[in-house]
Amino acid sequence: MRKIVVGLIFAIFLSSCSDELTRARPYVLATATTGGTYYPVGVALATIAHAQLYESKGISLTAISSAGSLENIKLLRDNQAQFAFLQGPFGAWSWNGEGPVNNPQTHIRSVGALWKNVEHFVLLTELIESGEIMDLNNLNGERYVLGARNSGAEQTGRFILETLGIDYEEKFNLAYMGYGPTTSAIQDGNIVGMNIPGGAPVSSITQAYALLGDRMSILNWTQESLNKINAKYPLWDWYDFPPGTYPNQEKHVRTVASPNLLVTREDIPEEVVYNLTKVIWENLATLQEIHGATKDMRLEIAVDGLGAPLHPGALRYYREVGLEIPDRLIIEEPSAPLTVEEA
Repeated sequence: MRKIVVGLIFAIFLSSCSDELTRARPYVLATATTGGTYYPVGVALATIAHAQLYESKGISLTAISSAGSLENIKLLRDNQAQFAFLQGPFGAWSWNGEGPVNNPQTHIRSVGALWKNVEHFVLLTELIESGEIMDLNNLNGERYVLGARNSGAEQTGRFILETLGIDYEEKFNLAYMGYGPTTSAIQDGNIVGMNIPGGAPVSSITQAYALLGDRMSILNWTQESLNKINAKYPLWDWYDFPPGTYPNQEKHVRTVASPNLLVTREDIPEEVVYNLTKVIWENLATLQEIHGATKDMRLEIAVDGLGAPLHPGALRYYREVGLEIPDRLIIEEPSAPLTVEEA
């Protein structure tokens, strides 16, 4: 009897330790560089999730910085992250194995469309002719930053410029930097422009405008340019900056934006994704108080612009709140996870 009691106590102890280890392990949310919008919003989301879900559900998130969307896809593939932010085009590219993503990432599932990723193509005012995006085709070997190497900014920047017919490989002296170093470089006169996509207002653009004022400009878009980039992936829409959106910004700017996405792995438990999805949308007011970029988030467009099917946990929540779900976003029988070797 004594051996049985000792055995039961030991089993309970091991079970308790296992539960604590399970509860203590947070899921990892991959964001981007600290100078953009992904990282601070990721930290805010992780903080809210921990406060709302850790004690009651044992669910916790921790946000990490990364090089952005392309690296985030690799982190998800290797299970070094379980959740990630992606720029809209990467949702389609990752699921279909297109663009910079060589193979279909069929282990990825969508959680929802979040705030808008706004295109900020910046150029020194002295080099501007029309004030529109096609002015970039007039550069003649000047140094321009599309983003950090292999970042989402670089890859979507390349896609946009190639689609518009801007010969950036010939016209630009390309440099590769994160948002913070890029802002310093334009202030120091080491580059003539930069590509800074992000949720407005982006801190890097705010900082650059504060110091450079009308010596730099965000380029405007035309309907023709918008139609071109929407031809294959109809993700972008108009986005306006009234005067004063950024410090010393005196003119109205009309640019474009696509949705930022939250994605996860298919093997994350349904209950975890359901509860995280619910926490995001039921605490939206708090998230919007923490970061202004999330003011664009609305539940009614939470499934718009998604490239990969919904995770069953997210699908369950959106059905509960009455959203209409396109058939292409529903997979009742999940496919087998993609192995590292296949990817």
